[in-house]
Amino acid sequence: MTEAEPGRDGDRIAKWLARAGVASRRDAERMIAEGKIALNGAVVTHPATFVAQGDIVQAAGVVVEPPARARLFRYHKPDGLMTTHKDPEGRPTVFDKLPAALPRVVSVGRLDLNSEGLLLLTNDGALARQLELPANGWIRRYRVRVHGEVEPRALADLERGLVIDGVRYAGIEAGLDSRKGSNAWLTVALKEGRNREIRRVMQHLKLHVTRLIRVAYGPFQLGNLTRGEVAEVPAKVLREQLPSAKSAE
Repeated sequence: MTEAEPGRDGDRIAKWLARAGVASRRDAERMIAEGKIALNGAVVTHPATFVAQGDIVQAAGVVVEPPARARLFRYHKPDGLMTTHKDPEGRPTVFDKLPAALPRVVSVGRLDLNSEGLLLLTNDGALARQLELPANGWIRRYRVRVHGEVEPRALADLERGLVIDGVRYAGIEAGLDSRKGSNAWLTVALKEGRNREIRRVMQHLKLHVTRLIRVAYGPFQLGNLTRGEVAEVPAKVLREQLPSAKSAE
């Protein structure tokens, strides 16, 4: 086992495992604590362990392939799919439906079961974590169909933020696009993207969300992807949008 050393080349093992797509860095650290990770035949006992080129890493007894170059994919998630690798209730997941030719990937954030639209996928767990950082300041944009009486002033007031059941939500931009009878389409933009945030905020306004489609995540757009379609973000575009991403030159 190779423990942390000053000036040591390579990545810490949890980061290396995340980049290899085995698990998130936090989950990789948990696997280390459970004795499930080995380096060059020896069980890793400390997260401050470095992996150098040529080292052999095993997770639960299975040799892990070294991380490939970081790749990012746009995926048009249909509704009715869980954004998780395994659902305890046996519901279908995003990862059950992806093309077989795709490498093992993790999602950048999540969309809930009944939401659809743009979901970013990557083969690099560290990149996923970086893309999720609030410090990026990236706007998530949605098209939202609601049922109920929409009050434009109430939508405008959302920019000041609000508290619902003791939870503070940051400012949200929401505008009315069209209305037909008791149904309306809104455009909603937010930065934080808390769990079920839009649904809870709309419920607070006595509006029932009947469809929720994410159309953009920062600079990445849903575009004309059809439901279930996957398209890779060119490495050049990824470098331009996130210069620190470890994509191929």
